[in-house]
Amino acid sequence: MSWLADDDDDEDEFDESDIRSRPNPKANRPRTKRRPAHADAQIARVIGVDRGRYSVLVEEDLPGERRVLATRARELRKIAIVTGDRARVVGDLSGDEGTLARIIGIEERTSLLRRSADDTDQVERIIVANADQMLVVVAAADPEPRERLVDRYLVAALDAGIRPLLVVTKTDLADPTAFLAHFEGLDLEVFTSAQAEMPLERIGASLVGHSTVFVGHSGVGKSTLVNALVPSADRATGHVNVVTGRGRHTSSSTVSLRYQGPTGNGWVIDTPGVRSFGLGHVNPARIIDAFTELALIAEDCPRGCTHLPDAPDCAIVEAVAEGRLGPGGPARLDSLQRLLSTFADRKTRDDQS
Repeated sequence: MSWLADDDDDEDEFDESDIRSRPNPKANRPRTKRRPAHADAQIARVIGVDRGRYSVLVEEDLPGERRVLATRARELRKIAIVTGDRARVVGDLSGDEGTLARIIGIEERTSLLRRSADDTDQVERIIVANADQMLVVVAAADPEPRERLVDRYLVAALDAGIRPLLVVTKTDLADPTAFLAHFEGLDLEVFTSAQAEMPLERIGASLVGHSTVFVGHSGVGKSTLVNALVPSADRATGHVNVVTGRGRHTSSSTVSLRYQGPTGNGWVIDTPGVRSFGLGHVNPARIIDAFTELALIAEDCPRGCTHLPDAPDCAIVEAVAEGRLGPGGPARLDSLQRLLSTFADRKTRDDQS
């Protein structure tokens, strides 16, 4: 029976369990998807974004406060990090020249101010995070004020849960009374400013304890106002083209600046000037809420009322026709209907596609 023994020897010779694992030539550990907990991460405020680099403020409001340059961790590459974010940072947090920290996470946001390219584009662009106020800056003249652009700002602020404020500059060039009549009935604090009489104390008092994003059309004096409130800001200022009546873009990025006033501190977030403000991301049902006085009257409208010119028994249309909303009523209604009709057209296109 020697042939049986020979077969057993052959089986032992080719037994796979006896094969030794090939050693790792690089002697490195296998790749893993697990990430470190980063228990030593610190919370920092994002105060500026520039081509993939983030200026963050570490130990905010403490004696050791310092500005640090950071990059984002690979796992955050699909997450938008914007000015105003509260970021978790690790690495070299000394702020020394040539050092680079790393953002490994973003804290939950309290608000997001967004806009789209136009009203038909539902792709949103985040402007700023964690702001609780919006200061809308318009000029009484040069360039002419645009009521409907301001209405769009107000809708975006309401959608973000942000309190709006309004500053009218260049009142030495034109009387803003007719323009301001458009916003009668709104819970909106208004400041007027002339070149030689800027109400910096009043505006500054409204900034204390808040994170306020400044928005406005190019050329309205927004950067001039920011420089007056924050002397160290050094934001570039421009002029208005005498042919087109348009302002030149001067602020090219969104930055967060500390306001230090006689009664306390706050944050000023300066944004680039824009000539349009798309609301493609906004729920159309919430648009009327930005028109406070019209929203109250709308409670008497029939169920499902569109508030458009052809809407039967619309309480708002009737109130404006009867003059119950004063001289600014027709303009307010026209602005509301233009916004609502834009979204109605978008819904029609979506239903047909």
